[in-house]
Amino acid sequence: MEKEIDLEEVKAAVETLKAGGVILYPTDTVWGLGCDATNEAAVARIYAIKQRADSKSLITLVANADMLGKYVKVIPEVAINLLEVNDKPMTIIYPNAMGLAPNVVAEDGTAGIRIPMNDFCVEVIRRFHKPVVSTSANISGRPAPAFYEDIPMEIIDAADWVADPYLEEGATGEPSQIIQVGLHGEIKVIRG
Repeated sequence: MEKEIDLEEVKAAVETLKAGGVILYPTDTVWGLGCDATNEAAVARIYAIKQRADSKSLITLVANADMLGKYVKVIPEVAINLLEVNDKPMTIIYPNAMGLAPNVVAEDGTAGIRIPMNDFCVEVIRRFHKPVVSTSANISGRPAPAFYEDIPMEIIDAADWVADPYLEEGATGEPSQIIQVGLHGEIKVIRG
């Protein structure tokens, strides 16, 4: 039986996101740093915390396919098919992203977007009504933290809000697979 979502935790995360803050939270994969994916200044803070070049794009989480459609001009049919049969965390790189902060979108106009398989994440995004950045909670070049105990203290201290570690229950501790799709049905596996 699935654990009930802690609505106080959800509310605190949403309020932090609305204020332009950075959250540290468990996803369906690894612990992530997150912010409003439409707020350029908040995204810039994520890059600074991770000590990562802003030329590397970030993954964004959306609550469902309806929300996805607001941030991608055309969802290729092959992506819809992948979403329907997907049974593990999968980030899809979509062409022609729109409405996201410029520093979330890659130079070629693509954006990596995932619908998480984590009730807490989905509820935060649903109540926030916007996509949320999700990048591993580590300094760039260092291992991604599979679990809360693996997160460096400098990352924890840099976040404006930190989720209760018990919320990581059900996370895989592994990064998502990444698949790039084209408008004409092209598929390229970036990370299997």
